[in-house]
Parts: sequence; C-alpha cells; structure tokens
Amino acid sequence: MNITINNLEVWANPGETILEVAEREGIRIPTLCYLKGFSPTGACRMCMVEIQNEGRLMPSCAFPVYDGMIVQTNSPNVRRARKTIIELLIANHPQDCLVCIRNGNCSLQTLAAEYGVRSYRYVGQRRKGKLDLASPSIERDPEKCILCGRCVRICHEMQHVGAIDLVNRGFNSTVSPAMDRSLNTVACVYCGQCIVNCPVGALREKSDQKRVWEAINNTDKLVVAQIAPAVRVSIGEEFGLEPGEIVTGKIVAALRRMGIDTVFDTNFAADLTIMEEAHELIERITHHKTLPMITSCSPGWVKYLEHFYPDLLDHLSTCKSPHEMEGAVIKSYYARKMGVNPEKIFVVSIMPCIAKKFEAQRPELGNDFQDVDAVITTRELARMIRIAGLDFERLPNEAFDDPLGESTGAGAIFGVAGGVMEAALRTAHAMLTGKDMPMIEFSPIRGLQGVKEASVDIQGIKLKIAAVSGLKNIDILLQDIQKGTSEYHFIEVMACPNGCINGGGQPIPSSPEKIKKRTEAIYKIDQGLAKRCSHHNQSIQKLYKEFLEKPGSHTAHELLHTHYTKRNRY
Repeated sequence: MNITINNLEVWANPGETILEVAEREGIRIPTLCYLKGFSPTGACRMCMVEIQNEGRLMPSCAFPVYDGMIVQTNSPNVRRARKTIIELLIANHPQDCLVCIRNGNCSLQTLAAEYGVRSYRYVGQRRKGKLDLASPSIERDPEKCILCGRCVRICHEMQHVGAIDLVNRGFNSTVSPAMDRSLNTVACVYCGQCIVNCPVGALREKSDQKRVWEAINNTDKLVVAQIAPAVRVSIGEEFGLEPGEIVTGKIVAALRRMGIDTVFDTNFAADLTIMEEAHELIERITHHKTLPMITSCSPGWVKYLEHFYPDLLDHLSTCKSPHEMEGAVIKSYYARKMGVNPEKIFVVSIMPCIAKKFEAQRPELGNDFQDVDAVITTRELARMIRIAGLDFERLPNEAFDDPLGESTGAGAIFGVAGGVMEAALRTAHAMLTGKDMPMIEFSPIRGLQGVKEASVDIQGIKLKIAAVSGLKNIDILLQDIQKGTSEYHFIEVMACPNGCINGGGQPIPSSPEKIKKRTEAIYKIDQGLAKRCSHHNQSIQKLYKEFLEKPGSHTAHELLHTHYTKRNRY
C-alpha cells in the first residue's frame, strides 16, 4: 500500500505502524515509551503525529497504516502537542538534573532541549514516592518515573520475571513491586535490563564507587582489580570511541593511575572456570549424574532458577562464576605467594553486570571474608576515570600483572552468548581425547539468536547442547527438564539478551548495532591470541601444579565451587 508522510509518497506493509514506516524512510519521530519489538502502549504520546485526512493527532507507535493515509510528523499542531507533553512530564518530575545519575544522558532532558522548553508553564501537585535503596544492585526513585512502562515490559515480556508492574490509577499511578514492597523482597533477579531501558533516572545501579575510593586511599589495603571480558569492548563508548573498540590496555593503565595496586584479568578465571566446568560435565556424563548440566556464570540466571524452578537447582554447575573464582584465588593462592594477609586484600570486580553486586554479597561465596569486596559496572568505572582527571584516549596500553593476568581466547569469549559453551567444548574435547578439536570455532552456537542448538560428537559421546540468552527463552527448556523429556546434555544460560556484552551495567543507550560490534570485537580478541583453549594457559597449569592439584580436586571444590539457595517466588 502507499501512504504519504510529510508530502512524500512511500510504500508500507499492512500491519505496520506509522512509526515503523517513518523509521524506514529515515524520518525521526521522538519517543519515550516505545521499545522496538515489544507491545506498543502509546503511553507517553511523545510520538504524536497528525493524520491530515482524518484531522486528528495519534501516537505513531501504536497506530497502523492504511492505504492512502496522509501523515505530517512536523506540523504546528504536532510540535505544539509534543512540547506540551514534555512540559506536563516536567511538571511532575523532580527538578534535580544537576545531581541526577542520568544528567547529560536523559531522554526527557534531551527532548526538553530540542523543543525549547525553557520555563515551567504548569505548576501543581506532584506525585510522591519513597526511595527504594534496600537492594544490593538496583536503586529505584519513583518520583523520577515518567510512567512510560518500558521497565515493566522488559521485566515481563523479555525476562519473564514480573518483579514490577504499573499499579494504582490516574494521578496515583506508579511502577512498583506488589504491595509497594522493596525490590530486595521480591523475585527480582537484578539483571539490570530495566536500568538500561529506563529513559530517565528512575532506576540506577547501587554504586560502590565510594567504597572503592576509600579502599584505594587506605594504605593498609592491597587493592586488586579484575576486568571482565565484555568491559574492554564497551567502555570506550563512554569516551566517544567507536562501539566494539578494544581498549584493554587503556583500562589497565587507567586503574593503575587511579591508585589500584594490582590489575588482574577475569579472563584468567574464565579459563579456570572452564577447567572445572569441563571436568564436571565429563564427570556427570560418564558417571550418569544429573543432566543436563546448566552453566552458573550468570548470577541473574542463577537467582531466576532459585526463585522460579528451585526443584532444578541440581542441574546447575557447582562452579562459581569467573570473578568469584578469581577473588577466591587472589585471597588464597596469590595472598600466600605474596605473603599478604587475605583480610588486607580488597578485591574490586569491574563488570558489565549489576547482578554481580548481589552475587558478591552471597554468604555462599565467602567464609571468613567474601571472595569479592566490591563490584563496579562499566558505567561506574567510566565515572571514576573522569573523576581521576584521566584523558582515556591518550592513555598507553599496559599489560596485566602476573600471575593472574594470563588468559586465552576461550576466556575472552565468555563475554558473548554461547561463549561459555564453546570454551567448555574446546577443553572437554581435549580432556576426553587428549588432543584439541580440529576446528575450535563452533559456529552453530554463535550469533544473536535467543536460543541456539547443536550436536557434537566427542570420542563417541554425542552431546546435544543449547546456548540461551534472555530469560524468557529458557522456560520451555526448563519445563522439558521437569517433565523428564529434555534431550540436552549441556545448556548455557545468560540472563541478558546476547550475554554480557549487553549487560545491565553497560553504557547507555544500547542498540542492536552496538551489541553486534561488541560481539565482533570479543571474537576478534579470541582470534588474535596465540592460545585459544583454556587448558593451554600456562598460569592455570602452574596454579594446579602448585596449589589446586587437578580439576575437581578437594582443594578445588573447597575454593572454586559453591551451592545454591531455594527462594520464594513471591
């Protein structure tokens, strides 16, 4: 069919919305509540356009096209309506932009500047709400909420968690957990996708910046930082670099100049995780133990299983996540080598994930002291670099410290969905056959699909595997396991769609194009390394020889493995 937009005749498909057609034609229509691929709500009305052959204004995100439609996206009526909507939103919004976490990166602020809102025409009563600061990962400020509903759709439609929803009616409407409880008391998995998709500052991560600065300034502390694989291909965006630019060496240099004493690589612990996880998989298969085995690297996913499928906890790998393994090794093996009291070591994990903040506080991941003391996100590290007055682009490329700084390509690909699975297969094959896979790049589980399946034959053992990202995609597989009909041996699950490169602590805004470039960069790191299998990491071999003995040993289980907790669903 044909429609006319801004006096230009264009083609359109039945069922498309005005917004979809306009985007395809390169016509920008401002939005606040719209999320591509999710159910449209038309809640904010910011995308209002004028349908001239009907003489009315309609939200373009929710209005389907019809043949012969005549649309104006920039008429005087449209501009006036949009400006009024912005003014009304501001009238019910705190005027604290200077101290807001999203200052300079806020959709409402940007639109106010674009439409020339320079005064407050509407003054009246404002909605009140109490700050929710109890969660270890997410802070919620209801007074900043503009009721766009994006976080609700992400939580329900993408993650199948439903920890929050729109409650009450009219002026008293708000977004909240049931009965206005704290996120700390409901089945929130702390994936942080609500934060990434919030257009304003109503949701934010709980910051550990102050604690890290205090540790750096404490001369009695040895501060050790570790960097997750996904951070090195995304933090450059915070400083105007291209998405996917690999800035590993600059991060190391920045941390040293900020006052961090030692900088290690979480990829080292990813290699260590693979050694333990591959051994565990082989043990389960050859000794007919609980299958399928499901990865445990994503703390948001682990918490989801604890809440919604506690009867399946035995299927989780007992391996700690890489940064927790690294923390445990730093406070045992490394502390012993350096002659330092573990209690004087402060471990900082720099992660693309805010669920890691919750994970670091789990009592299962520490004895006399926690494995990891603080977790800061990619966004928090960028703020700290700015506070330190560092010109990120001009920093040199510096290497990690030894001995926990060596890593392989297998450790790097932990940052993308399917990477843990691929890395584990590389080493499981070597453990079973005594030689490396002829082709170590396992393309069937690469890509940006939510569910990827494959089969692989290793020494006569036919493994059926799956890599899943985004929690909505795992439910069918879990229900098959409950029924006893699952054919899988090994399943990788990442809570965030496309894995850690799209984690809740990554730069805002995100986009499919940025995610694609970050993913390509992760695989580029893998391809550029001489050693691409975890069992080839000489520092890992030395760690087992000097301290852990072998994968699955008693010492390894005491230090590198954990257990899980059954939690209430509501």
